[in-house]
Amino acid sequence: EAAMAALRDGAIGYGEALGDAGLRARIARSYGEKYGVEVSHERVIVTTGSSGGFLLTFLAAFDPGARIAVALPGYPAYANILAALGLEAVGVDVGPETRFAPTAAMLEAAHRDKKLDGALLMSPANPTGAMIEAEEFARICAFCDEAKIVLVSDEIYHGLEYAAPAQSALRHSRRAIVVNSFSKYYAMTGWRLGWLIAPQELMRPLERLQQSLAICAPTLSQKAALAAFDASEELEANRAVYAQNRALLIERLPRMGLGDFAPPDGAFYIYADVSRFTDDSTAFCRRMLHEAGVAATPGLDFDPRRGARTLRLSYAGAAADVAEGVERLEAWLLGRR
Repeated sequence: EAAMAALRDGAIGYGEALGDAGLRARIARSYGEKYGVEVSHERVIVTTGSSGGFLLTFLAAFDPGARIAVALPGYPAYANILAALGLEAVGVDVGPETRFAPTAAMLEAAHRDKKLDGALLMSPANPTGAMIEAEEFARICAFCDEAKIVLVSDEIYHGLEYAAPAQSALRHSRRAIVVNSFSKYYAMTGWRLGWLIAPQELMRPLERLQQSLAICAPTLSQKAALAAFDASEELEANRAVYAQNRALLIERLPRMGLGDFAPPDGAFYIYADVSRFTDDSTAFCRRMLHEAGVAATPGLDFDPRRGARTLRLSYAGAAADVAEGVERLEAWLLGRR
């Protein structure tokens, strides 16, 4: 409705490179409301999705050849964007021993092996749904500050937690760069709108890059995003559906032989071990799609070293659709035994 009103008024010209002033102020205010952290609107830049935010961040914060730690399994576009910009993604293996979350000790070990310039972490994570515990997150932030490693915290799935609330890096560090988006909790994927919270000294470089690469984030999307902050009832109803779907999968997957999965603390994914069925998750997912009518993502997309034995299931759909998918998957898997 806010977007339609803006269209009727013709208020869809170019905007400010850093974003609409009202939206920047509302984003800044949300950090006090959610995390008890005071953030100035002057440290907020509105971006073309989190993807645009990553491009701006990597260009502003790192020189070509910089080494950036990323967790494996992890979001595959990280490595692709870093490679395209001449930066090196340094894989840090995470697994059940740390509940699939990176630790300060892991970053310290990688840094000792060869100097890191940055660390890119996501909590809750894609594909695992795992979250970094609050005390460990504080240790990670302290280590990165001490070692002068630029911490980039991807907080795109904040708001989609099911046990404990997610921690923002801003609670523990003023040097961290936070990336977030309206795509997940706010369910605005196609509007292509995100934001950054950055140290003040990076704001002018970020603004200049935005002016050259995008001019500004989509004006119409910003009108809608400002209204989305007042849609909490609808957004929480979405989250309740995800929680229902999550509970169904946690209950039913073990019956199918898929009981070995990462803890889905947040987001809307389950990352499961399928080694009892296959050592080729790509072929397995292809067969699952064509034979059972269920789509999943092979683990190799997220972990080129170990992903042939895993896959990711998303439970972001409507409850009836997810329930039907569970029935189809169970029938197919039990029929293969």
